[in-house]
Amino acid sequence: MKIKAANGFARILKAEGVPWVSTFPVCSVNNGLGQEGIPLIMMRDERYAVAVADAFSRVTGGKKTGVCTVMGGINAAGIQMAYGAIAQAFEDSSPLLVVTDSVPEGITGNTHYDITAGFRGVTKWIGNIDLPQRVPEFMRRAFTYLRTGRPGPVLITMPRGGMGEYDEEQYPYTPVKGWKWAPDPDDVKAAVKALLSAKKPMLYVGEGVFYAGATGELLEFAELAQAPVLTTLKGKSAFPENHPLSVGVRGELAEHFLQNCDLLFAIGSSLSPDRFSHAIPNARNKTIVQCTVNELDVNKSYKVDHAVIGDAGFSLKALINELSRQTGGGARKNQKVLDEIKAARQEFRAKYRPLLESGDKPLNPYRVYGDLMKVIDLGNSFITPDSGNTRDQISTVYEAVIPHGFLGWGNVSTLGFGLAGAAAARLAYPERQCVNIVGDAGIGYMLGNFEPLVRYQIGVTTIFINNGGFGGYGPGFWGPGHDPYTCDVLDHSVCDYSGAVRNMGYYAEDVREPSEIIPALKRAFDENARNRPAFLEFICCQHPVYGRWVPREVEPS
Repeated sequence: MKIKAANGFARILKAEGVPWVSTFPVCSVNNGLGQEGIPLIMMRDERYAVAVADAFSRVTGGKKTGVCTVMGGINAAGIQMAYGAIAQAFEDSSPLLVVTDSVPEGITGNTHYDITAGFRGVTKWIGNIDLPQRVPEFMRRAFTYLRTGRPGPVLITMPRGGMGEYDEEQYPYTPVKGWKWAPDPDDVKAAVKALLSAKKPMLYVGEGVFYAGATGELLEFAELAQAPVLTTLKGKSAFPENHPLSVGVRGELAEHFLQNCDLLFAIGSSLSPDRFSHAIPNARNKTIVQCTVNELDVNKSYKVDHAVIGDAGFSLKALINELSRQTGGGARKNQKVLDEIKAARQEFRAKYRPLLESGDKPLNPYRVYGDLMKVIDLGNSFITPDSGNTRDQISTVYEAVIPHGFLGWGNVSTLGFGLAGAAAARLAYPERQCVNIVGDAGIGYMLGNFEPLVRYQIGVTTIFINNGGFGGYGPGFWGPGHDPYTCDVLDHSVCDYSGAVRNMGYYAEDVREPSEIIPALKRAFDENARNRPAFLEFICCQHPVYGRWVPREVEPS
């Protein structure tokens, strides 16, 4: 049976379990998608079309593939606008499928801009479909690359106006499962031997555990090893932060154990410092074990003593078996370690408790976070912050207890991604309370894209920490600030964001009193339960205090 190329493309997405496609029109395949019954989520710009799809892949750990379409071809303005979002997905290793128009035959070479050349550096693979019967071939390759090895975005191009038809029976499509590999058993034995020889081992966990679907195996391995567990920002929520072995992500608690460990056992992390992550202090005097799917990570930033290369799930299963074999099986509590973590955690919490309970006006942002943690269902929710102070503050104090209960992101850290993250999480987990937290810088990147959440009835809550400026940029109790000439914006008395968003159809209110924080959050979540998005504008002070990252050591000259 003959079928149009765009319709064949759409049927392949259905066969691969793609539930919807985000877009900003126009694109050659959009009508085929609609004709085949695939819902199109139309955002208000190309960057957000990419961001929602990117976030969907992240919050599902790649179990579902986010797909988006944008305009390309001779007028490549759409794909050019999408570049920053695709680059972020590439830097953060997100398995995202982007579709755009190619330049039709006969008019190539007439533009200065070349899509393939422009995107080669920020994609895992680019497939230019030039004949209709090649649609199944290229889509097979695309999903193979999306589901195998280091994750990353794939770009598919197809000519605008259609390429004609192909015969589905002659060119059939079978869904792709993706391939994973297990580590070398000798490497596993050496890694476990090093772990058992260490006096103060520490587990350092990245987002690779999510893409391997291995949070359960991580928990089992940590309890067998009886070692403190530190996660990266993108790995936050891979390990329950209410567990006695958790030392969180950042700040004094994390730094204490990172400084004092004699073996760092990395799982699903590239160990890349200087980007919203810790450097390894005194790395020359620590034994470093790295479990990664990507051989390019090994010996990149630090000398690695033992590498375990393979899927994090297979690696953890092998490590569990080997650790049980070498120790005789069964977890043995290391009470000394547990007591050390407990004491350090109590000290850490004591520092932030006055801020979380502050009665100050304007509101201290930490009071908002503290009350949020009292109201939200920690076992059935999702939180993501935007770049800047909101990310730094909430990632310091928020206790994530379920996998994908928190989306940390930010190797590139483009402002405005948080709303896309919350929307994608709500689409992936409609039963969860989904919240994004944003400050004065990020809110400007979101404004046009509040409307689609009303249109599609995506019930998320946006918490806007409005402190009338870019926190920490200008002078304050913290000192002169790092960018004092570019820090001021209009405050709420002039620029009423909650009023603007309310006029788009949101439930919205502004909150000034500490006693009103919890009631406002409850009202917002009630509206979300009716699939109505909510926007809470909290009138806050600037308070750029948060747990630090361990800085990279300066090499001696």
